[in-house]
Amino acid sequence: MKETFRALQHRNYRLFYFGHGLSLIGTWMQRTATVWLVYRLTQSPEVLGTVDFSGQIAGIVLIPLAGVFLDRWNRYRVILWTQVLSMVQALALAALVFSGTIEVWQIVVLNMILGMINSFDMPARQAFVAQIVEDKADLPNAIALNSAMFNGARIIGPSVAGLAIAVFGEGLCYLFNGLSYIAILGALLAIKLTKPQMPAADSENILAGLKEGLVYTYKLLPIRMVLFLLVLVSLVGFPVLPLMPLFAGQVLHGGSETLGWLMAAFGLGALMGTIFLASRKSIVGIEKVITVTSIVFAVGLIGFSLSTTLWISLSIALVMGFGMIAQLASTNTIVQTLVDEDKRGRVMSLYVLSFGGIGPIGSLLAGHVAGLIGTAATFIIGGVLVLLGAVIFAWHLTAWRSEAQAVLAQKGIL
Repeated sequence: MKETFRALQHRNYRLFYFGHGLSLIGTWMQRTATVWLVYRLTQSPEVLGTVDFSGQIAGIVLIPLAGVFLDRWNRYRVILWTQVLSMVQALALAALVFSGTIEVWQIVVLNMILGMINSFDMPARQAFVAQIVEDKADLPNAIALNSAMFNGARIIGPSVAGLAIAVFGEGLCYLFNGLSYIAILGALLAIKLTKPQMPAADSENILAGLKEGLVYTYKLLPIRMVLFLLVLVSLVGFPVLPLMPLFAGQVLHGGSETLGWLMAAFGLGALMGTIFLASRKSIVGIEKVITVTSIVFAVGLIGFSLSTTLWISLSIALVMGFGMIAQLASTNTIVQTLVDEDKRGRVMSLYVLSFGGIGPIGSLLAGHVAGLIGTAATFIIGGVLVLLGAVIFAWHLTAWRSEAQAVLAQKGIL
């Protein structure tokens, strides 16, 4: 236990961890409420995919540029502002739902605004962790604990949201999320930074800074390989989450409570995966973890697509959650460990783009494909493609290990 939670000994990280954790419960309540609200209003897989896509389309353009700015700007102040703006967005949704005037186009617009905010917030938070964990040896543990926090909220948020929607409606979820930002804002204001941010040179223009980050990322084989695999998983595997209401309503013939249980089972598996990563004492062998968890997620995705029984679907959702988030967190760990400090913002923005920008494209495509050939067939194809990607990644592990060990040795980590 001491090894698993060792990063919490750092005061700043501890404040950020618990404040952010409470806020994330509200975030997952809002996400669950949104997919159910859209499903209730439209009953359409195409619209579900389109709404999820609209929430992230801004990220495809803004996230890489945000990374350049985050290597120059004060990340702490950026995070403060993004939390305030996210609070306003959630309260606006709450007001529309409680007033009974909510329409799908309003959800799309507000999702797009949130996507623009998240384009700066997500990479900023990823890079900020390295600044509030003073001991570099504890950084992989902090990243794993961050993922555990995220997925603990994934369990609690959808479970509470499913019950809240059934009793009170979606508006309460949006209201709780808006108020939950008070926790992370309070934690941020209590943080006392002792480790200064190492800014990148700002003499070059924005496009030159962006190009430098892209070239650096591509030339570093270990980072390039794990990000390419993450892009594939995001494109054809991650859409299972925004389209989960289709499984709950059309396949399992359930309501919002069924959706809540499915999301909670997925979150429980994800939490188990991140606790497993947090208990690891070093990053040695993490490439095997990425390979195996990608395969686990692929097989789970295929099995989930074929299930028509709730308890079987819940069991497989748990397995999928373990594989998907363990692969995502492992990728985060190796990228954060290998990257140079003055390029951290740009590289982490590409990491966020690999799932935050690519995932919604997959949701849009999956939503339309599901409308043509069915949800089950869509995700069987996705599972097969993820499995193929994992096999290709495993085939090149020798070269991956060689270059990764050289970089780690140069940084004094191995």
